[in-house]
Amino acid sequence: MTGLRWGILATGGIAGAFASDLRTAGLDLVAVGSRSQESANAFAARFDIARAHPSYEALVADPEVDIVYISTPHPMHHANARLALEAGKHVLVEKAFTVDRAQAEDLQQLAAERGLLAMEAMWTRYLPHMVRIREILAAGTLGEIRVVTADHTQLLPSEPSHRINALELGGGALLDLGIYPISFVWDVLGAPADITATARLIETGADAEVATIMTHDGGAISTTISSSRAAGPNAASIVGTDARIDIDRVWYTPTTFRVVHPDGTVVEEYVSEVEGRGMQYQAQAAERLVREGILEGDILPIAETVAIMGTLDEIRAQIGVRYPNEGVNHG
Repeated sequence: MTGLRWGILATGGIAGAFASDLRTAGLDLVAVGSRSQESANAFAARFDIARAHPSYEALVADPEVDIVYISTPHPMHHANARLALEAGKHVLVEKAFTVDRAQAEDLQQLAAERGLLAMEAMWTRYLPHMVRIREILAAGTLGEIRVVTADHTQLLPSEPSHRINALELGGGALLDLGIYPISFVWDVLGAPADITATARLIETGADAEVATIMTHDGGAISTTISSSRAAGPNAASIVGTDARIDIDRVWYTPTTFRVVHPDGTVVEEYVSEVEGRGMQYQAQAAERLVREGILEGDILPIAETVAIMGTLDEIRAQIGVRYPNEGVNHG
């Protein structure tokens, strides 16, 4: 198999961005599924997709589809990914992967049983500047890493019914925004040994701001802050004993970074040259894994995705946020 045939499940904004990047990269996008024929037809016409299905069930039953990109809101990820896996399709599931660790573990087990790839669409990890940063870390250029900081702060709609504020839709800063810096910290420092979290909750019970302080092996400290009600610098730093990396706004998209010595000398400056938004890199990684018969990803293994969902569970327990649809639901 030279390339996978992609189907997109749902037709929202993130699905459009992904479809555009698939086309930019010349990948094989063959089908889309929506809850209505009209919506599927419109999306298919926009991105020149051959087959438009009026239901998610019809999409995953399409014999021409090898892998399904799940782009529904967080609470639907588990059921939608399950639907695709049970139909024998590989899945690339938008972040956050599910709403909690129990659902993530269920998908991990089902994918393993079926011999299929289940991968979280944490697209930032696959961007060229993040690949280069991991090379710098592996070379020991920074010395011993002591501090990692990152924020993801946006001014998003404040209406209680909006997805970002509605608990029944997995609303709040944590799953939508906080997943980025927390996954980044995991990427650099690994699992936290200790987690302290605080948040400001709004009238719906969702978190508008959430901050974490975590300690890691060797005593390194990470801090993250996310907000859905205010736009901040959206920058990140990795600080070591010999040098630091400063990642510019917006750190989780294609951007620039510098490696800086303690005396202020810039020893490397990296400038991203990416066509489109950059979501194609995760798709190409998924295709490579399937082609090589590797069902546990290397940049972001499913086991790490599951463990990160456990970190988010702990943060929510500390800040007092609970979704009405938590837990495994096969219905």
